[in-house]
Amino acid sequence: MSKKYNYNQLMNVKYDHHEVIDVPKIIKECADQWFNQTLTKVNNSVVRIGIIEGDYHWHKHEDDDEFFFVLSGKLYVDLEDQTIELNPHQGTTISKGVRHRTRAPEKTVMLMVETDAIDPIGKEEP
Repeated sequence: MSKKYNYNQLMNVKYDHHEVIDVPKIIKECADQWFNQTLTKVNNSVVRIGIIEGDYHWHKHEDDDEFFFVLSGKLYVDLEDQTIELNPHQGTTISKGVRHRTRAPEKTVMLMVETDAIDPIGKEEP
């Protein structure tokens, strides 16, 4: 978890291969306003669940793309020149090196796919 931000980010892999990943149970047990948990590792990538409400900080990832897929709620991905709005069952990929932030005006559940080496905090940008 970041000490500077009020994010609960668990980067450990919670489920081994061949284990059932119960997303509704994870959602039910989540008490955090901003929660990320690595669910599983697939080759050199990880699949994470995000259960969020509010704004993340502006940042970028120099070496890693990020994929966001909304399961419920609404996610805005702000870029310098546009905002991408994602509703349930919609996703987008943010290219490495692109300054961005995510926002959720209501409780939002999403899946993220990214390399296992990524630092979710990223390189902070003002």
